[in-house]
Amino acid sequence: MARINRFILFVCFAITVFQSNAWPQFIINVRATGTTAASFLEIGVGARAMGMGGTYAAIANDPTALYYNPAGIAWINSPQIELMHNEWLVDTKHDFFGCVLPLSFFNSALGFSVNSLGYGDQPVRTVRRPEGTGETYNARDVAVSLSYAMALTDRFSFGLSAKWINQRIWHEAGNAAALDIGIFYETALKGLKLGFCMTNFGTKLRLRGRDMDSTVDPDKKNSNIDRVPVQFKTDSYPLPMTLRAGISYEKDLGMLGSLLIAVDLLHPTDNQESINLGIEYGFAGMFYVRGGHENLFEDDSINGLTLGCGIDYYHPGRMGFRMDYAYSDWGLLENSHRFSIGISFSRED
Repeated sequence: MARINRFILFVCFAITVFQSNAWPQFIINVRATGTTAASFLEIGVGARAMGMGGTYAAIANDPTALYYNPAGIAWINSPQIELMHNEWLVDTKHDFFGCVLPLSFFNSALGFSVNSLGYGDQPVRTVRRPEGTGETYNARDVAVSLSYAMALTDRFSFGLSAKWINQRIWHEAGNAAALDIGIFYETALKGLKLGFCMTNFGTKLRLRGRDMDSTVDPDKKNSNIDRVPVQFKTDSYPLPMTLRAGISYEKDLGMLGSLLIAVDLLHPTDNQESINLGIEYGFAGMFYVRGGHENLFEDDSINGLTLGCGIDYYHPGRMGFRMDYAYSDWGLLENSHRFSIGISFSRED
């Protein structure tokens, strides 16, 4: 236990030093909204998590932990998969797939996930043909991750995810690589858990493609030079790195059911710090209702209220399933609806 305490102190010290050196923009209160690539990585996944306002760093007990805190998958004791579909803003489609496989050695688990955002087909428009040329183009963002987590004690776990990220629009595409690092700790107080994760620590992303090739006329007064080949270049942008720290407390109410309360503190590189709040009430270990609020104390935030419900049918030694729904209010952009299905496969110990 002394080693674990020293490790936690070391992590906290490293985070403090990292913040003071790598993120000076928060010291001078300068925002960086719109200065990162792959912003889809900040869209929350999982209907259960989002029904609770995205407060999942200290819960993380299903495959959506691969997004919020990979250290949480170390405590999953049976193979599980989770699929989510999100009717996202302005007719875009957001989807997530995650699977977790517990390993019989080192109290560990492997995880794999795919997170994607599709924009659908759009008409190609030009200056001369603003109504469209008859062609269409599409765009898609994808992140694929491979995760590993290990329980170092019966209360403490550590997790790591390696990501490949791709953004594509028509013939242009860009790639980046990133890491997620998380820790999870169940305190001596029954029901109280802590979680911390640093996400999207990686390379910069820049779009390249054949549509960057063109010709220009460098001197309109010289008729001998009119079509000089050129290649346009876009800037490289960093990924939206985020520090997420969470605390959750679950209370068994006996015949009245159970109550789960969670809080997440968010420190992103491209926006202000904010707080997510969430609550879940469960009845008979099977029926659940949820509520939450995102981005508290963030200036100019247009989203906030989240609501959700779900059914979780699971018994040890048998195959189980979960079905969840979440609603998120986005003000002028209306709202989003998430649907999740989870399957837990029986495992013989």
